[in-house]
Amino acid sequence: MTRALRQNQRSRLAAETNLCSASGRHGGQLSVCLVSPSRYRTGMSSLGFQTIYALLSESAEIRCERAFLPERDELEEYHRSGTPLLSLESQRPLGDFDLIAFSTSFEPDYLNIPIILNLSRLPLYSAERSGSHPLVIAGGAAFFINPEPVADFFDAICIGEGEDIIPNLITALLSPDLTGRTGLLAALSRIPGIYVPSLYQPQYDGDRLLRYDAAPEAPLPVSRISACLEQHPPSSSQILTEDTEFGDMFLVEVSRGCPRGCRFCSSGFIYGTFRQQPYDHLVAMVDKGLEYRNKVGLVGAAVSDYAEIGRLSRYIVDKGAKVSVSSLRIDRIDNDMLEALLASGHKTISLAPEGGSQRLRDLIRKNLTEEQILDVCEMLISRDILNLKLYVIIGLPTETEEDLNELIRLVEAIRERVIEQGRLNKRLGEITLSVNPFIPKPFTPFQWCGMEPIPSLERKVKLLESRLRPLSNVKFKIESLRESYLQALLSRGDRRLAPLLAAMAEGGNLKKAARLCGIDTDRYVQRCIAGDETMPWSVIGTSETTVLRREYERALELTS
Repeated sequence: MTRALRQNQRSRLAAETNLCSASGRHGGQLSVCLVSPSRYRTGMSSLGFQTIYALLSESAEIRCERAFLPERDELEEYHRSGTPLLSLESQRPLGDFDLIAFSTSFEPDYLNIPIILNLSRLPLYSAERSGSHPLVIAGGAAFFINPEPVADFFDAICIGEGEDIIPNLITALLSPDLTGRTGLLAALSRIPGIYVPSLYQPQYDGDRLLRYDAAPEAPLPVSRISACLEQHPPSSSQILTEDTEFGDMFLVEVSRGCPRGCRFCSSGFIYGTFRQQPYDHLVAMVDKGLEYRNKVGLVGAAVSDYAEIGRLSRYIVDKGAKVSVSSLRIDRIDNDMLEALLASGHKTISLAPEGGSQRLRDLIRKNLTEEQILDVCEMLISRDILNLKLYVIIGLPTETEEDLNELIRLVEAIRERVIEQGRLNKRLGEITLSVNPFIPKPFTPFQWCGMEPIPSLERKVKLLESRLRPLSNVKFKIESLRESYLQALLSRGDRRLAPLLAAMAEGGNLKKAARLCGIDTDRYVQRCIAGDETMPWSVIGTSETTVLRREYERALELTS
């Protein structure tokens, strides 16, 4: 290890405050390296990553360390010096660990998995690794949406929530009765929520996936596991450091899943029933966090739907601290919560109407009217919150130019209210319109839809820009269409994408890698999937398919 790399690792460790039990960080018969396939700042901003670290560290039998995708300058140093990727805590090569566990919530991080395995001097494909190599597993929301593009890289994948899976996983890994890699993988496949890809062989007819053939001992489909939150402490920050997106906050998860079931969003479907932490559990965790930070970030896919959100927010402020939340549900803005946000100094509130027109909001089952949107904006503006961020989606199925025109009229109406109140307050306000392309996601009613071609989306972006850029007090932001295309590819892909990811890890861009591998990426991204077709993610579970299909057909009825 070079001096520069060692100094970087030591500096990161010195800046951390570790709140975890020390039992799993010293000694322990099983060494585990928890890996985030993103850079340190991003990986340590993930509450999911930190929760898994805590679950592993609390076991006396586990010696848990961490590793991350190196920064660009560090990556150059690794290549220049020929140093294999090292863990953060002890600067130990990843190849020396018993178990390497990847954790990620977002499909674009799939691109970094081959980079990390190559940098660790490990064979990329699980079939090429032997008993002398570490076992390589994975978990996180991205993997229980669709693990197939990277399935061939892993020995096992956790499908579901770690609170219930990890204890069983640790028991199996420590079992003295299991001998050899084959026996261990067979045992892991019998644990609910653990997917062993080598025991499932996809069968194709040309481009079409026909089915999966599972080994006799392997369940098909693999069950997705949801934890009972009441039986576990709330997920919260375990390692505090300024070098994260939320460095000044202590994060606490208030709920999991979403009760809304918007037709484009996986959060309402992949997490099972919407679950909320008991208020008393959260208060105890908040009290712990306030020993280290004076600001508490409340986390969840549907924070506004937490039943005690106002009471909890008021509690934090009454303790002399500040509270922060992500975007708010427009029809669930609690007055106590809003007062707490104001007391915490919030000058910007994020709202997510998603559909730009009433027709599209009905199509995606957002259950919001324009009147509700404008009423909430007026309420916020009247409280001197003059900076509003609006999240909308373009390229939704059946979208027309008239839908875009209605979006523009909505922004103009909100802008008028911001300007009028700004004159009274003698302070300028700003509307930020954040536009994201529609990406079809597995386990949603729109999973059968294709993504709109990029040239068509570019025309829509130009239309919005031409109409909104000239407006004062309006800021227009667009998510990268190319990156959205890549995310759609990874969301809908199957195992045949593994060589493409391997080629991209060697430095090729998507277009070049696809040409090299003979892969038509447009077919994955843009085509509509037939209702009777086997989908790559069907290996996880198909119990929701009937419900999803019914919701899809109901959406189509709105357009007929």
